[in-house]
Amino acid sequence: MNASKNKIHPHKYSMWIAMASITMMFIGFTSAYVVKRAQANWQAFELPNIFWVSTALIVLSSGTIYLAQRQFKARNMAAYKQLITITALLGLGFAVCQIIGFSDMKNHGLALDSTVSASFIYVIVGAHILHVLGGVVALMVLFFRAFRTRVREYSTVPIEVASTYWHFVDGLWIYLLIFFSLAR
Repeated sequence: MNASKNKIHPHKYSMWIAMASITMMFIGFTSAYVVKRAQANWQAFELPNIFWVSTALIVLSSGTIYLAQRQFKARNMAAYKQLITITALLGLGFAVCQIIGFSDMKNHGLALDSTVSASFIYVIVGAHILHVLGGVVALMVLFFRAFRTRVREYSTVPIEVASTYWHFVDGLWIYLLIFFSLAR
């Protein structure tokens, strides 16, 4: 048996290490949230409804990147281009909804420096937005590569890595939303 077939591609390995590190960071964030929530000065509040809209967008984007990856592997580049474009737009829509949610919080007296509980939401959700935007950058690279007139190499690794990361940030957001909904 060929040993090279059993090895993981270095980019995929790096992505798994990065996702493990990001997971540990968010475990630290949510653990600190739980500890601080037990203090007397904690002020619970409802998350803005727009966060649920953003959830629908990121879940849809996981579906579109899954389909994009399948179309790429089938070498249906026209469908792949459409789906990778839709995925990137849904990712940007997610980030915009999150920013609107922050604006809503601020309009209700919950600015970054208003309460400890609001500060945690801003920091944790803000860190997630940054990770989503990193994924959007990767999607934009795939987008521009898809629309190049000359293809130098046909490798599924970039879309597989981007897809894995995208599903990860989707799952991370769902975890955070459930966590914030239950741990008020």
